[in-house]
Amino acid sequence: MASSGPIIVVEDDIDDEALFNEILKELSIPNKAIWFSSTEAAFHYLKTTTEKPFIIFSDVNLPGENGIEFKRRIDGDKQLRQKSIPFVFYSTFVDQRAVNEAYTQMTVQGFFKKGSSYSEIKSEIKLILDYWLICEHPNTR
Repeated sequence: MASSGPIIVVEDDIDDEALFNEILKELSIPNKAIWFSSTEAAFHYLKTTTEKPFIIFSDVNLPGENGIEFKRRIDGDKQLRQKSIPFVFYSTFVDQRAVNEAYTQMTVQGFFKKGSSYSEIKSEIKLILDYWLICEHPNTR
């Protein structure tokens, strides 16, 4: 993988964590995945890290502040906006209102519904990561 930064995952389901990590391993993705079960911890990490995250995967349905509110907070923070970290929602349940809000009121780069099988999820994650490997954006250089 060309970008060596960590893959940030904001997800409160530990089963999804194990599944995602197994898929990264099978896809031979060398980037470490850093998991956060709360948006507060993820936001703190993003504000304080010197690492350049490759991408953020966030669930929408999270305890406390949900994924939409989390992305809104990132967009409202000048320092984090300038980091230009690709951000995608990756959620089991997708509400059309949330999709509309994500694309019309924030800077989201994707909204994906998790597949229902291991092979679908693996294919989706590969597609998302491959796209961001070749996409030109502020963090590619």
